[in-house]
Amino acid sequence: MSRDPYEEHGFTRKGLIEAVKLGEGRFTKRELARALGLSGDQKRALKDALRELETEGAIRKTGAKAYDLTGGLPAVSVLEVYDRDVDGEFLCRPVKAELQGPVIRLVPEKKSGRSRPAGVGDRVLARLTPDEEGGYDAEVMRVLGQASERILCVLRQSGPGEARLVPVDRRARHELVPARGETRKASDGDLVSVRIASERRFGLKTAVIEEVIGSANSPRAGSIIAMAEHGVPDGFSDAELKEVEAVRPVSMGRRTDLRDVPLITIDPQDARDHDDAVWAAPDEDPANSGGWIVIVAIADVAAYVRCGSALDRGARKRGVSVYLPDRVVPMLPERLSNDLCSLKEGEERPCLAVRMVFDRDGAKKGHTVMRGWMRSAAKLSYEEAQDAIDGRGKGKAETLLEDVLKPLWGAYGALRRARSRREPLEIDAPERKIVIGEDGSVQGVKLRERFDAHKLIEEMMIQANVAAAEALEDKRTPQIYRIHDEPGTQKLDNLAEFLPQVGLKWARGDRVTPARFNVVLKAAEGSEHYETVNEVVLRSQSQAVYDVNNIGHFGLNLGRYSHFTSPIRRYADLTIHRALIRAYGLGDDGQSDEERSELEAIAEETSANERRAMAAERDAVDRFIASWLSARTGGEFDGRITGVTRFGLFVRLDETGADGLCPISQLGEEYFAHDESAHSLIGQKTGGRFRLGMRVKVRLVEATPVTGGLIFDMLTPPEPGRPDQGRGHARSGSRGFERRGRGSQKKSHGRRKR
Repeated sequence: MSRDPYEEHGFTRKGLIEAVKLGEGRFTKRELARALGLSGDQKRALKDALRELETEGAIRKTGAKAYDLTGGLPAVSVLEVYDRDVDGEFLCRPVKAELQGPVIRLVPEKKSGRSRPAGVGDRVLARLTPDEEGGYDAEVMRVLGQASERILCVLRQSGPGEARLVPVDRRARHELVPARGETRKASDGDLVSVRIASERRFGLKTAVIEEVIGSANSPRAGSIIAMAEHGVPDGFSDAELKEVEAVRPVSMGRRTDLRDVPLITIDPQDARDHDDAVWAAPDEDPANSGGWIVIVAIADVAAYVRCGSALDRGARKRGVSVYLPDRVVPMLPERLSNDLCSLKEGEERPCLAVRMVFDRDGAKKGHTVMRGWMRSAAKLSYEEAQDAIDGRGKGKAETLLEDVLKPLWGAYGALRRARSRREPLEIDAPERKIVIGEDGSVQGVKLRERFDAHKLIEEMMIQANVAAAEALEDKRTPQIYRIHDEPGTQKLDNLAEFLPQVGLKWARGDRVTPARFNVVLKAAEGSEHYETVNEVVLRSQSQAVYDVNNIGHFGLNLGRYSHFTSPIRRYADLTIHRALIRAYGLGDDGQSDEERSELEAIAEETSANERRAMAAERDAVDRFIASWLSARTGGEFDGRITGVTRFGLFVRLDETGADGLCPISQLGEEYFAHDESAHSLIGQKTGGRFRLGMRVKVRLVEATPVTGGLIFDMLTPPEPGRPDQGRGHARSGSRGFERRGRGSQKKSHGRRKR
């Protein structure tokens, strides 16, 4: 069992959660400190612990600055048993979707008068107790019957009367059997939505088919499955379509005329919507010698999507556009996202713009918010803009070089100097793009190149977002911030344990800043551990979310930050636009009283919708790559170990960036113990070690497009090590779990330690 990071400060994670629970939403930080008997430095550790629990979603802050357990997970809850883990323990989740989050495991049942114990597919009434890892132990009070949850499966028919339903969720370990007569509803290979119908505890469950979604063998099935699995809304309601058909282009009215300003859009080559345009010029004010004026103009979505309309309700429900390998699921109908709102080259469009003045070193001297009327001078790709600056320009990019592009790069040079002084977190996280053919099949995977043109647009968008947040604060207007908390104590402890293993240091107790992480990343440059250190530092970070309470943005090292620059694809940005319109009297289509009163709920919803989109995007990518690699089963690949668990190794392939599992049973004829603190699997007899970041060669054993799962066989032997004669039991810091290669396994006695 891993050490509780707060014990040395006089309290435990479990004790803190119980104190929050006892307070029933009334205890502030001071009252929690009093309840736990803390003082001095212990209170500072309490602050870190509260932030970490809040970031993880275990607790939330109430309006009275008190803390409560997040909206649910009450002491007694209705749960559904959805799976078993590798140790055979039943996993549960709350029936109410809004209460999802922590891991919940059933406590082994004692003898009871119930006719049968709970099993997978059951719905139970259970008493919850917080465990030591942020999850819950659930003690069954009553089995309520079978859950009615729909499960996505692929129908596989092997012969007359022989069929199986294979869940698309790679975490599911049990196939289902179609109920009698159900196979007539679908064909072999169809993606179907099913409901468990049987009451059997042992053997395969029986299910009924409720909906046929499409063919799982389609080249585009990866996106279809990801959307269905994560509940990504697809399509628009009749009310939305009716409204968008009635929309007419807005007129210039009293807007600021920006048509003579050569604003340009710089986007990916395949971008269909253009929601930001930029322009820069030297400041002619003698008092700001060497300074720059920058205008960032953003599509005026608020002019077309009014608060409370059907379009607004639909956009709020979706929260964000979802970008899948073969399609975009837009937040707004295409007539708005790709036409009326999009800042198309040569066409007049309404915009909301910020005019910013910077000195020669990139420090902002002031900003102005305006509602404008613009005409984009050009639509350029990142590649076209970069080629022009590098002396390889062609066509319109070359004609814009002197008057438009060079001033933009000049302003960016000043902003870059300011960024260097600010020292935001500089993680190197390469992105890969899946190349899709006309038939929807994968043609290849390539690394996305990152140019100065990308960094220019990124930095100008950051400055516009800061200006929008400051402009609303100047008017004391409530807003949704984009916040990013500093890493929690547990994650920092994990980082501090790992870095010495690759020759790097992390001093515990020092103030945590982005610059400290940058020092570590810089020290790892050029070493074999560089990619691994980047990933470990990235994993140590908190997740950025939306919130009405500002705590700043740790990663960007900014005191205030809101999302303003992408209202076509992010609902949070649209709320900022409306708030600015209302605060600065820029029209009658600003933020309504009702929306203002719901900002906290909107922030929570949008954060959840963003996570949903990210999960769908990630899973779709996995499925497309698995589909592409399925033709190369048996092939050998170079890669790197990116995860070490008690059941095996996760390996990332160099060629595609795809992650797959090398089960511990594939590591050879030896027992391997999981040394959690060393991020390693260690052979009991030889001391051979498989460690995080180790370069390896693997053979692809299995690629399953429907789940996105990849299974590898390890070809690289473990690194030499020293046998540990005392490793008859699990090594200190492990999970109390050992396994032997090629099929046999050995477990410690008693319940698995967590």
